[in-house]
Amino acid sequence: MLNLTFRQLNSLRAVLDNGKISSAARELGLTAPAVTIQIKQLERELGLPLFDRTPQGMRPTAAGEAVARHAEALAEQMQRLEGEIDAIKGVRSGSVRLGLVSTAKYFTPSIVAAFRREHPGVDVSLFIGNRETIRQAMADQSIELALMGRPPRDMPLNSALIGAHPMVIAAAPGHKLAGMRGISKERISQEPFLIREQGSGTRAALLLFLSDIPNRPRNLGTEMGSNETIKQAVMAGLGIAFISAHTIASEVESGRLVLLDVIGLPVLRQWFIISRTDRALSPAASALQSFIMREGAKLLPRIRGLEV
Repeated sequence: MLNLTFRQLNSLRAVLDNGKISSAARELGLTAPAVTIQIKQLERELGLPLFDRTPQGMRPTAAGEAVARHAEALAEQMQRLEGEIDAIKGVRSGSVRLGLVSTAKYFTPSIVAAFRREHPGVDVSLFIGNRETIRQAMADQSIELALMGRPPRDMPLNSALIGAHPMVIAAAPGHKLAGMRGISKERISQEPFLIREQGSGTRAALLLFLSDIPNRPRNLGTEMGSNETIKQAVMAGLGIAFISAHTIASEVESGRLVLLDVIGLPVLRQWFIISRTDRALSPAASALQSFIMREGAKLLPRIRGLEV
C-alpha cells in the first residue's frame, strides 16, 4: 500500500497550480527546499517522476497528472468529512442556498423554520423554480442542495429519499364530478385542465398518467405558470388540475377545493434532497441535508382521508 501524506499531495497540487517550486512554497507558507523535499519523497514512493523540470517551469508527467486528480478527490472527501463532523457537533453559523421546485415552496418554509430552531446562526436562502430551472442551478453549482421530486440523471448526484409525494386531481366543490366515485381516466381526460408550463415536473407527471388513454385530447387545457394561479382558477370554476396534494392541503381542509375520486389516483411520487457528489458541502449545507433526511418526512403536509 502506498505510504503517501496529505502534505506531499498538497505540495504536488500547489506546484501543479503555480508551475514553480518557489510560487508553490509561497502559497503553502513553506520554504522552496521543503516543497522540493515533499515532491522528491512522493516521487520516491511512487517510483516515477511527477514533473519534468524545464526552463519554463514544472510540467506534470502523466503520473503527475494522475496523482493530482486523486489528490483533488481526496481533498474533496476531507472537506465532506469536515462538514459531516461539524453537522454532528452542531453548526453554529454559516449560510446555505437551497433550491426547490415551486411545488415544494408550500412546506419548505416549515422545514427551514424547524432547522433554524436547532441552528439559529445558519442562514438559509431559497431559490425557487420549475424542475428544469433547479436542474440547471444544480448543474451550474449555484445551489448546494435541492429539494425536488425527480432527480436529474445527467450529473453526479447524491439523492436521499424524504417521503411520499402524492399527485391528485382537484376541483371546485361545485364541480359536476365532485362526490362521484370511481371516475375513469377516459372520463376525466374530457375535462378542461389547468396545467403547468413546459419543463414542469407536474406537467410531465400528468402526461404520463394520461398516456395510455387512446385518442385522448391533444390540448388538455389552459397553461398557467404557477400552482398558486392554478389553484385560484380551479376555485373559480375554470377547470380542474392535476396537482401535488402538498400544495392544496389547506384549501382542501377549508373546503375551498375537493379531490376527485379518479381511478389510479393518487399517483405516488417521492421527494428527494439532492447534492452533487463532486462538490464538498459546506458545514451549514451538510447540517441542513442531515436535518431534512432525518425530519423532513414528519413535516410534509397531510390531507385527511388521503391514503399514501
